[in-house]
Amino acid sequence: MTLLINALGTLRAILARHVPRVRVRGRPELAWLLWWVATAALALIFLPLNVALPATKFDVHPLTAFAVGIAQSTALLLTPVRPVWATALQLLAATVMAAALPHDSGSTWPLTIVGMFTLIAHVGLVGARYPRRTALAVWWASALAVALLVLAVRNGRSLTEGTGMLILYPIFSIIVLGSVLLRRRLREVRRELADARHDVEVEQSQRAVAEERTRIARELHDVVAHSMSVIHMQATSSSYRIKTLDPAVTAEFAQIAAGARSALHEMRYLLAVLRDEDADATLTPVPGLGGLPELVESAERAGVPVELRVAEGIELPDGVALVAYRIAQESLSNVIRHAPGAPVRIMVTTDGTYLTIVIENDAATRPAPPVETAGGAGQRGMRERVRLVGGSLETEVRAEGGYRVVARLPIGGHR
Repeated sequence: MTLLINALGTLRAILARHVPRVRVRGRPELAWLLWWVATAALALIFLPLNVALPATKFDVHPLTAFAVGIAQSTALLLTPVRPVWATALQLLAATVMAAALPHDSGSTWPLTIVGMFTLIAHVGLVGARYPRRTALAVWWASALAVALLVLAVRNGRSLTEGTGMLILYPIFSIIVLGSVLLRRRLREVRRELADARHDVEVEQSQRAVAEERTRIARELHDVVAHSMSVIHMQATSSSYRIKTLDPAVTAEFAQIAAGARSALHEMRYLLAVLRDEDADATLTPVPGLGGLPELVESAERAGVPVELRVAEGIELPDGVALVAYRIAQESLSNVIRHAPGAPVRIMVTTDGTYLTIVIENDAATRPAPPVETAGGAGQRGMRERVRLVGGSLETEVRAEGGYRVVARLPIGGHR
């Protein structure tokens, strides 16, 4: 028996060396609770059977039977977190039970039938919780231990009298372990198929987005960029084609050409971004607060007087600076379209944390020309830009006439 215990110690060392200590994989709390409830229920079911059967049928001392039963149930509870220690404890309990069986009990098995199924349940739990290599190592260790215990308790009888357990344990344990591993594999296959379907759906969605971006880029290039190029060429060549132009008109055409040229630069950048999400964002300088004076001059040339006040020393990230510029640009465009001639006041201040932009205009001084409505796309665009940087936007009609736009943008970016 000492030789058998030493052999079990060697088995435990082999398990510790070759079976990885598998960390419990992350599971939802409910799944973990169900695992523990199922394992505890199994341990509680086997405990009285492992105590009563050896003590009553095979005359094992009640304290020994109780200790072995406690050890086997404890090993089941340890299985979800410490498979190596749980296996060693199960085999130790089996060894103690084999040693405790009286020689005259008539049993040729080292374990009771309940003890054998407890060991099989342990192997099944390992197979359900840990990698296949771990489960197979535990099964081999348990099968070898059972074979050694059968040899140890022959008590001079023929080996054929103990072949029942040598046959039944491998058969039942292989059925249980194989079923568990097969079920796990089917679950993994279903998960892999679900992941593959998700990847295909994501790829199809990305392809659809890319195709739509390409279509938009193509339309912008063929229609808008072409029209802007024609405007630029006509405005640039006007002084050469029409010799009788006044200097003021020539200057006006030059401003139109400059605006068209600037729009073409931004259009090229936009087309590059639409065709390639990784396009270099440095193709054109990012407009910011420094571009507001030029924006104001453009609005004044369109007949809208603008008063601009910008606090000094404001430094902004490129993304926030671009949003601030676009808000001012869209607001001035709205005034030019819907309230021609209305005075506009733009105030840009900061409290060190947020940038505040207030743009308000008075009532129009003359009727607005009929223009095709954009359906509120400009305001939606402003709100989307502000939301992307974590800011807020308020718009309202002033009681005395006109309109007010107030934007608060975090200087440090999204909050």
